[in-house]
Amino acid sequence: MIAQLQGQVVGVDASTVVVSAGGVGFAVLCPPQTASGLAVGATVTLFTSLIVREDAMALYGFLTQAERLCFDTVRGATGIGPKIGLAVVAALGPVGLADAVRREDFAALVRVPGIGRKGAQRLVIELKDKVPVLLAAAGADETSASAANGWRDQVVSGLEGLGWPVKQAESAADGVASMVEDDPAVSVSTLMRAALQGLARA
Repeated sequence: MIAQLQGQVVGVDASTVVVSAGGVGFAVLCPPQTASGLAVGATVTLFTSLIVREDAMALYGFLTQAERLCFDTVRGATGIGPKIGLAVVAALGPVGLADAVRREDFAALVRVPGIGRKGAQRLVIELKDKVPVLLAAAGADETSASAANGWRDQVVSGLEGLGWPVKQAESAADGVASMVEDDPAVSVSTLMRAALQGLARA
């Protein structure tokens, strides 16, 4: 099993990074924010999960071990494949997933492409006991998880109050999620400004 890959980025598109390691180019499927943050020529270390099927092999890569754990945990749920697992990492991340499952926040879960109401209910039931492990891997606890995800509701509500449709507001909030990952103390007002700028460019 390939658990970690370190090498030079030789190719990037919206969801795939090609990493050259030991003279071999590995095509690695990544969350969009990971792929968009890498440039050709950069050296990268990815924590990987290799999925082998009868007709194909696919390598999925993440910047942190917590993201990989999130991916593998979600894939362990009934009816969840790697495509949805990747979408969960992209949309929620390990802390967001743990908080949504812990609070039985079905609305947060169904925002992930490919997850419907029944799928969200199944995730809550099957992953309830995984919450402490996910939070520990991400260096968080239940209190900080709730606080870390409270910003999203405020940003979405604020944008709706300014007249933006809910789907566009949610998409704009997703677009600034990386700012929270980089700086958990970032203010909601800063996130709002960034979300509005993103909407203006769209």
